[in-house]
Amino acid sequence: MEGGSNSHLCSGQPRKIHRVDHTANCNAIRNARATKGTTSFGPRKNKSHTLCIRCGRRAYHIQKKRCAACGYPAAKKRNAGSNKAIRRKTTGTGRMKHLRRVQQKFKDGFREGPRKVVSKATSTA
Repeated sequence: MEGGSNSHLCSGQPRKIHRVDHTANCNAIRNARATKGTTSFGPRKNKSHTLCIRCGRRAYHIQKKRCAACGYPAAKKRNAGSNKAIRRKTTGTGRMKHLRRVQQKFKDGFREGPRKVVSKATSTA
């Protein structure tokens, strides 16, 4: 064969394969770029939303001057668009600090005054 690009096939000499050590290069890239997790959350200190005076949620955008949850200062309250959104916000998804007490009082018949003290019957032997 002539001395072309395939001359190594007939020369009887093994073809030289240039191997490059990529491990050092990969480690440098891995250490240089920021991760998506914990280290990325460190510098996030500026708050774009604060508490809304109508709905109480932390959804009032400071620069836009509009609540993302209820739409304040619009006169009509913003409605949740889907069933899933309603399910997330409905009664029972939070603490229900007051409503739990009301439910317990309803079970007790809204009784007033001190609770009755039940004395244990003493048995004599």
